Amino acid sequence: MLIVDDILLFPVRSILWIFREVHDAAQQELATEAELIKTELRELYMMLETGRISEEEFETREKALLDRLDRLEEEGLGADEQDQGEIEEREGDA
Repeated sequence: MLIVDDILLFPVRSILWIFREVHDAAQQELATEAELIKTELRELYMMLETGRISEEEFETREKALLDRLDRLEEEGLGADEQDQGEIEEREGDA
């Protein structure tokens, strides 16, 4: 009976594996983009301290970068919670 169960559930498990891989890749991409934004912020602070940009330009660019970072974190957290709930629901069905 176990072999029959494995054969019947193989497509479902394969799809779940694919979803997990896609989810992991998306999370990695979000983390990489967040690191890039943090690097840009560090460079921006250095430019302000060395006098290469004015405070007005600094504030404008800083606000834009922080807004992007906040959106990324919201999207990442919201998607992560939603995806985890869907995975748990599918595993309960299988």
